[in-house]
Amino acid sequence: MAVNASSVMSRHIVSARADDTVADVARVMAANDISALPVCDEDGTPIGMISEGDLLRPFGQQHGFRRSWWLHLLADGDQPARALVAYVQSDHRHARDLMTTPVITVTKEAGVDDIAALLLQHRIKRVPVVEGGKIIGIVSRADIVHALVQWPHILSEEEPSLLRGGDYPLG
Repeated sequence: MAVNASSVMSRHIVSARADDTVADVARVMAANDISALPVCDEDGTPIGMISEGDLLRPFGQQHGFRRSWWLHLLADGDQPARALVAYVQSDHRHARDLMTTPVITVTKEAGVDDIAALLLQHRIKRVPVVEGGKIIGIVSRADIVHALVQWPHILSEEEPSLLRGGDYPLG
């Protein structure tokens, strides 16, 4: 049995619109316990991806912070955390201003090993699955790990797989 995107994708799709504010996107992420989501046009076609990192990047740049700065900021106490909350609530930028483009997508027939290679190649954590230009699911790194546990034959010797190992950045 070939394990493909259709077999492992999450079918619950949460997305943002290009004109959603930073606060709108942050609320949707928090309410759905997700760290990124696709940004879609009026027809539901994906036009970008936006992550927590994308939302917080301007605040970090404005204050000269480096990677993972926001974790330290929250750990440092009440006052810096309040500044971060105030930023998210008052930022007037929209999803279109912060989203990553172009959107890397796969079809439902894409093999799990091909998806893993794509995630590594583009240093991304998830990829929308599209059919007819519309999102029908999302495959994340966690979905791939679950697939490895559920279908260990993915790593069989008969079928070479990029998931078997190698020098790949973990991202």
